[in-house]
Amino acid sequence: MQHSLRELPPAVRETPTPAVHASRPEPLSLRTVLRVLAIATGVGIFVTLLGAWRAPLLKILERGAYVMAYSWLGSLTGVASSRFAARLGLWSSNFWRSALATGLIMTPPMLAVVWVIASLEARRPLPASTLPEMLWYVALICIGSSLLAVRLATQRGAAALPAAPPPPKFLERLPLKLRGGEVWAVEAEDHYLRLHTSKGQDLILLRLADAVAELDGIEGAQVHRSWWVARDAIVGARRGDGRATLTLKDGAEVPVSRTYAGELRARGWI
Repeated sequence: MQHSLRELPPAVRETPTPAVHASRPEPLSLRTVLRVLAIATGVGIFVTLLGAWRAPLLKILERGAYVMAYSWLGSLTGVASSRFAARLGLWSSNFWRSALATGLIMTPPMLAVVWVIASLEARRPLPASTLPEMLWYVALICIGSSLLAVRLATQRGAAALPAAPPPPKFLERLPLKLRGGEVWAVEAEDHYLRLHTSKGQDLILLRLADAVAELDGIEGAQVHRSWWVARDAIVGARRGDGRATLTLKDGAEVPVSRTYAGELRARGWI
């Protein structure tokens, strides 16, 4: 009876592929907010104490309140702006685009924050004529801080990603004319192995048991004492007279021995 790969269960038919995640800010959580506020607090304390050693205590405390307000509100506005940029589709794998989008979105609310706090410090509303110059400095600070924040977030995200697994060692044994091709099957012939690949066939001197060990990383299985087959190389399977045979992309007919038949049935290959 003929079977094609289309009849195999989806979990077996579909080749697993690495998940591809769009470049986005890390999910917003209480831990993220607390970390941002902790950093903002450290920066605020440093700026408050910078050059304030000879000032009266009340002046230091007043200065600290304003600086901490700038630091906390600026940090939280930056966090919100990065998420808003991502929602608008402006946050991408491009570092400059993500940072500039975040900084520009952050600028208007921070301009309002700076104007309000500066007015409180001056104890009177600042005139509208101060807004253009204030906008220039606020935009520079927002874009600069966004560049730093996005760079740190990118490095933190890269460090959190698992390292890519090395390619199967067996690929290093491929003859030059077969390099870059897909390994479809390995067939034992006396002391040699016949390689079935998308670029043709060739012989190498190696034991099949050693080849199977080095093929770890390619989805496949040993199906006979003389054959190892890659799952993607199978285009058909048939069973009859108590035996099973696999058909490969290059037309090769591969026998399945009873030793391995049970495992292959469990995996949906036959």
